[in-house]
Amino acid sequence: MTYKTIVVHLDTSQRAHPRLELALRLAKQFDAHLTGVFAVFTPDPRSLYVMAGTAEYYVTHEQLREEHRGALERLFHAELSRAEVAGEWITADAPASLAVPHRGRCADLIIASQDDPGDPESYVGDFFPENLIMSAGRPVLLVPYASSVTSPGAHVMVGWDGSREATRAVHDALPFMRAAKTTTVVTINGARDEPRSRIPGADIATLIARHGVNVEVKDIDVANDASIGDALLSQASAIGADLLVMGAYGHARWQELVMGGATRTILKSMTVPVLMSH
Repeated sequence: MTYKTIVVHLDTSQRAHPRLELALRLAKQFDAHLTGVFAVFTPDPRSLYVMAGTAEYYVTHEQLREEHRGALERLFHAELSRAEVAGEWITADAPASLAVPHRGRCADLIIASQDDPGDPESYVGDFFPENLIMSAGRPVLLVPYASSVTSPGAHVMVGWDGSREATRAVHDALPFMRAAKTTTVVTINGARDEPRSRIPGADIATLIARHGVNVEVKDIDVANDASIGDALLSQASAIGADLLVMGAYGHARWQELVMGGATRTILKSMTVPVLMSH
């Protein structure tokens, strides 16, 4: 398995250009076709017309977004040509929460960004990263809004607990691991969801090694009330990992999306790119 089709979500946010550059590097590395899906949050203009003075603002803002879209599309095609990468540009008519998962289901990897509370243009819908991970059915590589990593995958860290979601993430991330110098499988408190392992993480590390991956295992102890997400991020920093691989946990309760504690923490506080699978 490798990544032969990559979808990258693009918008008018400050991080759209760096996200495109990362996607181009990965498409070049894996000899993949790159699809850029431009999708932004577009409010219903009728809701603004009822407010005095807002109609003109809406029209002006749409013009600015259209200018940014045009500039990013031209850059996309120019960078494809420069990198000698095959690809296509798609401007979505549907909301990003529908358009990106729809396109992503026919891809091997989806690249998107962590929510950036400091950039209003990064907002494309409520809980966009969470919904993308839960609904796309494909691995999602989330890029932090505050990170210096431009080409992830030299040192991959796997957060392993023996769960279905973690198993899916490991297999989805194998192309990264094969290209990595090192992969570290990290378990916490002996991977309590994996009680039959002689050494925590040894069985999945053996599977990974059979794919030609240089892999090692590490178990860390944390207090019972400690944040698993924070422990994973701290460990990633300590070992110099530039890509975190983990399962994403969540479910729908009535009309509310409920994410697991570690998943919530990582989505909010990630410091390196994170590949998540559900």
